[in-house]
This record gives sequence, C-alpha cells and structure tokens, in this order.
Amino acid sequence: MAPELHGEYKVHGGKLVVVDLDVVAGLLANVSVSGDFFLEPDEALDDINAALSGLPADLPATALAEAITAALPAGVVLFGFSAQAVSVAVRRALAKASSWLDHDWDIIAPTVLPTAVNVALDEVLTREVGAGRRNPTLRFWDWNEPSVVIGSFQSVRNELDPAGVEKYGINVVRRISGGGAMFMESGNCITYSLYLPQSLVDGLSFEDSYKFLDAWVMAALESIGIAAYYVPLNDIATDQGKIGGAAQKRLGNGAIVHHVTMSYDIDADKMVEVLRIGKEKLSDKGTRSAKKRVDPLRRQTGLPRAEIVARMMETFRERYNAQASVLSSAELEEAKRLVDSKFGTDAWLNRIP
Repeated sequence: MAPELHGEYKVHGGKLVVVDLDVVAGLLANVSVSGDFFLEPDEALDDINAALSGLPADLPATALAEAITAALPAGVVLFGFSAQAVSVAVRRALAKASSWLDHDWDIIAPTVLPTAVNVALDEVLTREVGAGRRNPTLRFWDWNEPSVVIGSFQSVRNELDPAGVEKYGINVVRRISGGGAMFMESGNCITYSLYLPQSLVDGLSFEDSYKFLDAWVMAALESIGIAAYYVPLNDIATDQGKIGGAAQKRLGNGAIVHHVTMSYDIDADKMVEVLRIGKEKLSDKGTRSAKKRVDPLRRQTGLPRAEIVARMMETFRERYNAQASVLSSAELEEAKRLVDSKFGTDAWLNRIP
C-alpha cells in the first residue's frame, strides 16, 4: 500500500520536492522522496530515504536535515533542492509545517494612519494571528506625515541627523523588527506587512524565509516589467539599484511579522540630510553614494503608485485565494493604546540612544 502522508515543498528558484511516508510507533516509515530535482549519483536517493526512515516523527526540521546530510557520501550533488528542502516537505507531510494554501488569507488595503499607529499595528496583528483571532494577513500601509521608522536595534544618534529631522519636521518612530531605517514621505514608498504563523517557514533558514515570503511580490513586479531579486540577507534590488528592504520579528506566540518597504519616488537629497548613511554601511554594496542605492519604482515603471499596489494585491489574491479585510475597531484601539504606552514614548524611541 502507498504511504498515507504526503508533503510537498517548492524551493524558491529551484525544484519541487515531494515526500510520502507513514508514521509507525512514532517513527518515520516507508519514506519515499521524489520530485523534479537533479541528484547525482542516482543511488543517493536511497541514502536520503534510509536516513529518514526510523527517525522520531517529532524531530525538528533542522535535525531531519542534519540526518540527511550526515548520510550522504562525499561527492553527492543535489541540484535544485537541498537537505533542508526535504526536511520541510517531511514536516509538511506530518502537518507540523504548512504551505500558503493551508491558510485562509486576508488583505487589508492601504489605510492612511499615523506612522506610530502603523508600527503599533505590526505588534497587534502579529499577536492576533498567533492567538488565532485573525487569519494570516497582508496589510498595506499608508500615512501622511514625513517619517523615519528605525529598526529595533538601531541607535537614534547614529542613524539620524538632528538638523535634517528638525528642518523637514520628521516624525521618528522605532519598530519591533530589526533592519535599517526607512525614510517615508507621503506617497514616496510602498510598505506592507505580512502576519503569518511560523509553521509557514518551518525548516527554512532566515535568509530563505525572506525570499520565500516575498515570492509573490517578485511575481507582481515581474508582471510590470521589473526583474527584482534578493541580495542577502534582506535587500530587494534590480540591475538598476536597490529598491527596498525587508525585516522580520518572530513572537513567542508562534507568529511572525514580515515587513517590506520599497522606494517609489524618494527624494534622495532630502533622505541623506535626514539619515546618517556612513561609508561602512555602503562598503559591501558596491556604491560610494547612498543616493545611488535606492532606485525608485516610479522611474523604472512609469506607473502610478496606486497601480503598482493594486497589482501586488491582485497577485497575492490570485495566488493564495485571499479575501478583502479591514482593521477592526478593537485592533485600532489596541494599536492606539500601544502608541500611548510604548511606540509614542521617548523611553521606547531612545532605548538605544
């Protein structure tokens, strides 16, 4: 009889990995790995199946991948997949990892809110998804006031020029995720947050999770003539320059916020007056000027910002059967409370002076 459990994982930019298996007395059994990948020599597939057979079914993905790697003889070539990819497919077969279509997705269209409220909503909605009170959700930001949103671990004095902040009336807020500072004027960039269960990225490295979670937006950009790609760890670029960056925060309740900002029509001269972008930050970027690092989508596409956002929403909706949603009054009230108690306070902003 064929194994009863079935899991699949499509490697970002690679091949499909399929695993069929049973669980007998808490151990993996009748393991059969297949897919459209390439593997040399052929016999290595038997080594992979044997390495997994008999392992406890509750092992984490990292342990499964380590067992596969240890069992493969020297010189084996895996092309289009990896031991980690096999482990993800195993975890999906066991229903310990999930795929996009295992979830009901919501989309919240751009809503103009104070930047501090937008930042607070990232914490609120990640909590709600982790608690099961909200479906996994894609939310697009919108705002009116000129702002800089700094990463959770950045120093205020090292990232910001006080003269530029005062000159342009910049509202400075600290977010919960790491990464770099975001210079945000009304209409000058496209920002979205994904709130999702950690099961969706189970077994993926941090680097792979970034690319995996943004595969849909790469497809949306491709549909309007932008060939974008990831520059590890979290920069999104085209051949004409950097267009955006991503950040993540994983909460203890099993949920993640994955946050992306892409430049649409940034005033680069103003940006470098507000942000301190030093030579060390540029040292591995292959450019001497911060202005050259961020290349706006407006120039590359000629499209209105709203049209690009609409294409992104349409792509996400079609790929993952997502439904339109709105922020609840309770979510907004909780975000405003968090602004008062956390995100709008000097203590939070200056926790790293």
